[in-house]
Amino acid sequence: MAVNWAERISAFSRSPSRFLSGTTAEAFLAELLRELRDDRASYSVKILLLAPLCEYPTLLCPSDSVGEETALELMSVFDQCPPKSVQFRCHLLLGLISVLICTSCVSGRSRASQDFLDLLLQIAQDTSDLHGDGALRSLRATACDCLRELEACSPGLLSQRLELLSGLRQRETSRLHQAYAGLHTLVLRNAVYQLTQETGAGAEHLKALLGGNTSVAWEAELDSGPTQDEDPAVLSSLILGPMGTVPTLQTGPDCKELRSVLSSLLEESYLLTAPCQAALLHRLTEVVAMVPGVPPAVFRAQLLRLLGTSEVCLFHTTLLMKCAFTDSLFSAEDEAFVLQRLVVLSQHPLLRTPEKLFYTDCILHFPENRPIGCSDGDETLPVLLTPRLASALVPTVFNDSATMLARINLLSLVYLEEGEEGDGEGGRGLAYLYEHLTSLLHIVENRGSRETVVTFFRAAFLFLFYFCHVERYFHNMMEKLSTVYLRHTHLAPHFINLADRTQDKLSESNWAVEFLKALQGVITEAPLAQLTSQDLSRHLKVLARVAEEGEIPQHSTLRFLSSIITPSSSSLCAIGNWRLGNSLLAVCRRLLVHPSLDSLLTPLADILQHLACRYGDTDVQDHARLYYTLLTTLSREKLAAVLAQGSTEGGRQIKKRSLSCIMVESERLTSMLSIHQTEKTIFRLIKAHSEPREGTKTDKESDLIQNETETCPGEASAALELYRAQFDIPGFASDITLNYQLTHTEAEDSRFDQLFSIRVHFSLTDNHYEQLGDISVPCLFRERPSPNVQLRLKPRRPYPTTLHASAIFTTQDGLSWLTTLPHIHVAFQQAFVPLPAPPAWGRRGKLCLFDGLWDEIGSKSGEDQADCATSLFCCPLKEAGLIALVEEHFLPYLLSDRSDKEEFKVLFFLPPQSHVLLKIRSEDPVRFNIATDNWQLLRYISSYLLTITSTQEDAVTDLTGIHLTGSF
Repeated sequence: MAVNWAERISAFSRSPSRFLSGTTAEAFLAELLRELRDDRASYSVKILLLAPLCEYPTLLCPSDSVGEETALELMSVFDQCPPKSVQFRCHLLLGLISVLICTSCVSGRSRASQDFLDLLLQIAQDTSDLHGDGALRSLRATACDCLRELEACSPGLLSQRLELLSGLRQRETSRLHQAYAGLHTLVLRNAVYQLTQETGAGAEHLKALLGGNTSVAWEAELDSGPTQDEDPAVLSSLILGPMGTVPTLQTGPDCKELRSVLSSLLEESYLLTAPCQAALLHRLTEVVAMVPGVPPAVFRAQLLRLLGTSEVCLFHTTLLMKCAFTDSLFSAEDEAFVLQRLVVLSQHPLLRTPEKLFYTDCILHFPENRPIGCSDGDETLPVLLTPRLASALVPTVFNDSATMLARINLLSLVYLEEGEEGDGEGGRGLAYLYEHLTSLLHIVENRGSRETVVTFFRAAFLFLFYFCHVERYFHNMMEKLSTVYLRHTHLAPHFINLADRTQDKLSESNWAVEFLKALQGVITEAPLAQLTSQDLSRHLKVLARVAEEGEIPQHSTLRFLSSIITPSSSSLCAIGNWRLGNSLLAVCRRLLVHPSLDSLLTPLADILQHLACRYGDTDVQDHARLYYTLLTTLSREKLAAVLAQGSTEGGRQIKKRSLSCIMVESERLTSMLSIHQTEKTIFRLIKAHSEPREGTKTDKESDLIQNETETCPGEASAALELYRAQFDIPGFASDITLNYQLTHTEAEDSRFDQLFSIRVHFSLTDNHYEQLGDISVPCLFRERPSPNVQLRLKPRRPYPTTLHASAIFTTQDGLSWLTTLPHIHVAFQQAFVPLPAPPAWGRRGKLCLFDGLWDEIGSKSGEDQADCATSLFCCPLKEAGLIALVEEHFLPYLLSDRSDKEEFKVLFFLPPQSHVLLKIRSEDPVRFNIATDNWQLLRYISSYLLTITSTQEDAVTDLTGIHLTGSF
């Protein structure tokens, strides 16, 4: 059994969806709970069985009611488990907490959650192992962790147990003291926060809360609802935001009880590990910030230890305390010491790089006692950080990339105000930064690594971002970069990116335009004899970027293009390289929309004509010919409109498909060839209005059939034989057709008002049905009627299922999109099909078949009865309600005469070959006798009957439910 369960649990963990395709979550959960209750199973196997509940609680318990029932079952197992099985009991607690929290039973204040909370508190108070061997200590530790998890997920849950938790913490002398201290601190913080949210709360309420030892106020919270869970502030740090937003509790100076609790916790904090100390101090800082009656000096005794700590988490907590209390706790000398320590730690050789980067970032976000202005989270330097103090952080070429960039950013801020003429520490510092950048550039010139190259360009951007206004460095940087490009053309993407980012961030500076002009100069003036095809391809990419700038003259670019395509200087046209040809066209295309096109018209036309006639690639020739035609026949305004990447309507940019998107390699081409993901659902499938299924006839039609030539099989056995012979034909009556409408969702987005070429793909969530094929819809317009679509399902087992659907479609601008549709739930009754009797049969023949099936199901015994079952459903319906029920739900499947009010005979056929037979008798109560050749359908038909009978006007609310009389 253990090996079998090990394999099943392993298969479930590998792929839960694939595992559940062979069964249902309800059935698998029932198996797990049954095995957990089995005394014959070993505890190692039971621990293994709890893994799915811990890892996938929402999958196995999809609703709160199922979660609560499962929790009650697990608590029953816990009660029956012997105390010696400590490990299994710990895993049971973990399984319980996972189920209750993930199914929202805790936030909903369910009775199972209250029972579980009482159990945890009982375990936490059981100190019988204090003087023993400590075997039960792990159970108490797990219970304490579960309590902390409950409080974290439902803040304020344990607020009435503060005195109890304080006593447990003080009595605990084992290693569990740390867990109790963390729990007590968390509950205290949440309790104080709740008081700040109550109108009129004050010192008396706080005193009562700290001294109370009442039970958890479930009933009171049920009336108001768990509103505290909806406040994001209770789950986040209060002191990370502006301190003016911290809620306060006005208690006056009388806070002796709270001071006593805080002092006790702080005195014991040194016993905890560094992370636990940091968490405890963080929460106590929030408590003191929320209660102005407690002075921040309560932390003074801990401050000396914290200022000298080498633990990152504790130093971070110290900075949070400084942010919260500023000069109320930290003197000017303390502030200077903290800043000096940050500078030292930022370049300490024994620290790891992530820690040093953290300390550097702390300098940029240093909480000053008297901040100048409000930074709102931006990087600002503290007033005390002078150039002399920051000189310890000057970067070197031996620093790693992240450290170097962080130091350059910090020092750039330090030296920013010194400017070009500074002759002090700031002026020398700026010169050093430029020399450092030059050193990096030399490494790049000498074939530095890819990381070095990326670091240099990022450092260059930072330098330009802060100091592009300094004329001396403005031109020097430009000249050096242009020289490097000519020697290392493979860096062209980096140069283009540097120009783009500089232009984006420094819109008031013309450095990017001047830099691109310099690159144009070195490219067009370089000797063609040394030009390789790879260098040419990179040059053309740069020149295409240069051509986007209307301020840069393009005559030198045209001369360069003309020189490289003439036969005397190059064999480029003869080779006919497609990529080079498209690069040439990319430059020409940008020149077609250049502001100075009038002066470029003749040389540009000559180049395009030469490409159209002489280039060795047909595709490039065709595109060049089209460009030439557009240039020579259209006005400048029309040419710009044709080649425009987009237009503006209503203040926003509207993407439109243009001819140029398929002519050259461009960003628009990449966008056209990509499938974009929608942020929201665009359309959905809704059930269409049901129409009478094929085979459904009115009474008049049925009477006509009986009066005309009707073939009757005679005896019931002959009817069964003739009926079943039809299923020898492959695919006979094996599928069902569901009608839906494809309609837009309520969320309106004008981009998706008109959709084309919609392809909907379906995926199954189980193996009850064969895989569905995709369906295609030509178009979907918001202003037009919704198109009808049909889903053809081929059941393997006619059970309810859920289909996942996604769709690919095209919008009016030519872009392709992928969207996810809401899940499609296929109900059990949607699998009903009228009886597929031979076409020549009339009502008598179908009734003969009904009687034969009924007798066969009721008479089978032994192995023949394995799949057959009978059942009885009773419901107090009046005669009018029963007739309305039959006409509304059963008419397509009714075989008996509608005038026979005493007994209705209904037969549901469910592909591929299952039958559900009903004999409905108008008695008190109404009796639904059920017979089926597939016993697994009983639970679904019973649920279906319960649903439809409860909706009738004359139905009584206390339905008697289901009574099974057959054995199966």
